[in-house]
Amino acid sequence: MRSPGRPEPSRAVQRQFWRLIATGITSAEAALKVGVSVPVGTRWFRHAGGMPPISLAEPTGRYLSFEEREEIALLRAKQVGVREIARRIGRDPGTISRELRRNAATRSGKQEYRALVAQWKAQQAAKRPKTARLATNDRLREYVQERLAGNIRRPDGS
Repeated sequence: MRSPGRPEPSRAVQRQFWRLIATGITSAEAALKVGVSVPVGTRWFRHAGGMPPISLAEPTGRYLSFEEREEIALLRAKQVGVREIARRIGRDPGTISRELRRNAATRSGKQEYRALVAQWKAQQAAKRPKTARLATNDRLREYVQERLAGNIRRPDGS
């Protein structure tokens, strides 16, 4: 797995960006409103083919949040056990155990749990491997652009 480098903006920031795009503002304006640079917003828009690559619905609580990961990291640093951490944050012990095993930082040779690294690893694992269909299918993209522009034709071309 490659080095995390600078952390990607959170999914919440990305969801807010795409919600603003849906209202009709430009990617530059949406980027500034959510607190990312204009080139980042433009890149998100371009790489996704103008369509949100993530669900705009708020997470259901099924997945650990960054705040929960921070709490896990703090409690782990205090040598608190897995079951006690689970009790304190209201999660199943198996969830905590899996989180510590899957998303721990291993750079130092031993497993240390860091919230930022764990969040990055979880986001990398959650990414979809395929690109947006409108970005790869020229014919479909042209069709959608014509429809959005109001140029509606019958199948016979009239």
